[in-house]
Formats: sequence, structure tokens, C-alpha cells
Amino acid sequence: MIDIVCCPTPFLVGLLSSSLPKLKELPVEEALMVNLGADRFIRQMDDEDTLLPRKLQAALEQALERKNDLINQDSDSESDEECSTLNGLVSEVFIRFFVETVGHYSLFLSQNEKAERVFQREAFRKSVSSKSIRRFLEVFMESQMFAGFIQDRELRKCRAKGLFEQRVEQYLEELPDTEQSGVNKFLRGLGNKMKFLHKKN
Repeated sequence: MIDIVCCPTPFLVGLLSSSLPKLKELPVEEALMVNLGADRFIRQMDDEDTLLPRKLQAALEQALERKNDLINQDSDSESDEECSTLNGLVSEVFIRFFVETVGHYSLFLSQNEKAERVFQREAFRKSVSSKSIRRFLEVFMESQMFAGFIQDRELRKCRAKGLFEQRVEQYLEELPDTEQSGVNKFLRGLGNKMKFLHKKN
């Protein structure tokens, strides 16, 4: 894996600690490096504490702490059922995070005169009343992840019903009609739903 760490595209890669001396010699740019064994940063970008709005970050951290409870319950054995529960919890937390931050995207997909689906970027961002969430969206909307996500939705003729899309449908159904034009439920929903996840598991 050491051969690909200088690749200029987004990735998540794991290396053995024995590769660390070699890694430090490489011209790795714009990368966040974490020593998972020691639970500390090796290299930071210095914007990690400011990217996520504080309330969203706190809700994520609170929900993910449930992961530590599951691990500490029985650290000696990792059954398939425990791994499945842990994976499910982490997946649900991040699905909920993305549903709450970008789940209203479909309200801003419209058709142009050529019957092509077009995403209304600025209207999407401005529909959020929270300034900190809008700032997060400004950064996130410039990422390859978001660009690929929206491009896929613009080109797709019929929307697949994956887990994310199912959760988005539920989320939009829960929104009052007045909020669907100016989606404004973020922090309350994220915090409450994540607390529910925390208690349920």
C-alpha cells in the first residue's frame, strides 16, 4: 500500500506501523495521518476542528461513543453478531449524518429545456438556515465525493432505492411542507436521531 499513498485522489488506506519511517520520507501532500494504535495524529491539515459545525460534530461523537461501549462490553471475543452490530451502528450514524446534511438534494434537481436533470447548487446551499451548516456545505460541495454523487443523480433516469435513498425518503416525508422549500431541520433531527441510535443499541 505504500506505493499508492502519494496518489493525488481521495482514499483511505491502512499501513503497518513498520512502514511509518518510509511513509515519512514520501512527498505525501494534503493527507491526514492517524496512528490508530496510539490514538493520535501523525499529520494534520489544521482544519480538522473547523470543518464540521460544532453541534454536528458533537452529535457524531456522542453516537460513535456507543461503538466504544460495544467494544468494551466483551473485548476478548468478537463474534459475527457483535461485529455486525458494530458495523451497523457506525453505518447508521454516518448515513444519518449525510441524510441530515444533504438529504434534501432531490428538492433541488430540476429539468432544463432539454429535459436534462440539473442540480441547483446555490439554491440547495441557501436553503439551509444554519450558517455553520452552509459553511460546511460550501466546502463539501467542492469535493469529488459530492460532485460524483450529484452527477450520478443528474444522469440517473430512475433513482435506485439503496439504504441512503430509503433514509432520504423517510427524512423528506418527516419534513413539514413549509420546511421542504427551505429545509431547516438539521441539528435538531441529527441530534435526536443519533441519541435514539445511541439508546437503541
